[in-house]
Amino acid sequence: MADFFQTLIATIAVGSLYALVALGYTLVYGILKFINFAHSDIFVLGAWTTFASATVLLTLLGIEPELAPWWLGLCVLLLAILICGLTGFLIERLAYRPLRKAPRLNVLITAIGVSLLLQNVGQLPGIALVRGPERVSTKPVDQLTDREKARNPEIVGDSATIREPGEPLATLPFGPSPKRAPTILPDAVLNETVVASGSASGGSRRGVVVLDRAIVLQPDRGYRLEIERTADGETRRESLNLAVEPGAYDAGTELATQPRRNPADFAGSRYTLVRDPLVPIRLLDVLIVVSSLSLMAALQILVFRTKLGSAMRAVSFNVDTASLMGVNVNFVISFTFVLGTALAAAAAFLFAMKYPSLQQPASGVWVLLGLKAFVAAVVGGIGNIRGAVLGGFLIAGIEFFGARYISTELRDVYVFGLLILVLLVRPNGLLGSPVREKV
Repeated sequence: MADFFQTLIATIAVGSLYALVALGYTLVYGILKFINFAHSDIFVLGAWTTFASATVLLTLLGIEPELAPWWLGLCVLLLAILICGLTGFLIERLAYRPLRKAPRLNVLITAIGVSLLLQNVGQLPGIALVRGPERVSTKPVDQLTDREKARNPEIVGDSATIREPGEPLATLPFGPSPKRAPTILPDAVLNETVVASGSASGGSRRGVVVLDRAIVLQPDRGYRLEIERTADGETRRESLNLAVEPGAYDAGTELATQPRRNPADFAGSRYTLVRDPLVPIRLLDVLIVVSSLSLMAALQILVFRTKLGSAMRAVSFNVDTASLMGVNVNFVISFTFVLGTALAAAAAFLFAMKYPSLQQPASGVWVLLGLKAFVAAVVGGIGNIRGAVLGGFLIAGIEFFGARYISTELRDVYVFGLLILVLLVRPNGLLGSPVREKV
């Protein structure tokens, strides 16, 4: 049962991200009746913009990711939305608007071309935005190479000090190598249990600790010690795993820990014994789900409760009629592109926080992720906002539950198999409506 609920939590979190990306596909299709295949690359741009902007801000502020203030994450999110929104606007204005009355095939080829352009530009070697610490080395003067001499080393006697720039931490474009995005959103297990707390001391040998209270360790549960001590005027915290069998232990019993620490390391320390839950609920997953659902609700209100939303629906129904009724068609279409790319940027930011290991911009991993979001839009009924949300959760559900209970290797087969099944049974999608044309 624990595995079921753990899989369900992963389904809801990742399904929220799929739904946000699928909404971008469905918004553009609902307005212009074509698939923007460059939308998945906007998602990639958002993820790498998150990495670059977070790295630059952390380096300039001189703080570690785990100590980042809450407003830093908001700044990174807004930067990702700004860059992706501007890119979406330029794509619509320069690539799609001139082809608005062209055959559908021309627009399709253009969308694929824009996608390839974004992929290949994104992986070009770029200019360093920030660098790591300067590298300093010392060599005898007679051993200097021509390259080292060109750097004007500091020569004192027979010794030369060579200063070289640090390694680029973030570049623009992003380069061909994978990177790890800094996790600047807070994360913790919300439903873990504090079993005991008190004073700890070192045991008779390295790798054991003595607690001042009796404890009971249950089977099939994980336990860890949060150790806090003051050294050299600084408060230091460390997590240690208990490497002992389940059972009852009296106060003063020596307990083995991993990693192993010297007895002196526990002098004057306080401990908190924490029991891991059977089904951990992480703060980051909660933030992802709440943020995604809030954006989906805001989009629903915008489209169905505002004047701009009425204009969007009018353009979706008939461009020419909407124009005759006084709707600024060009503005509405550009706004729709910007809105869709902003949702993709928000999803990319949250994705980079949950899965910080980012593949290079032209990696097939991104293509597959974009295809799954597109499948979510089609399964739910492309052009239907509620359908895109439903499709995102369905795709995530069949992917994660299939991988957990059937086979991990076939997780992509489940997704595209569902697409084929839906298209055979209900070609317009689960919530889609058939389009009737008068002849």
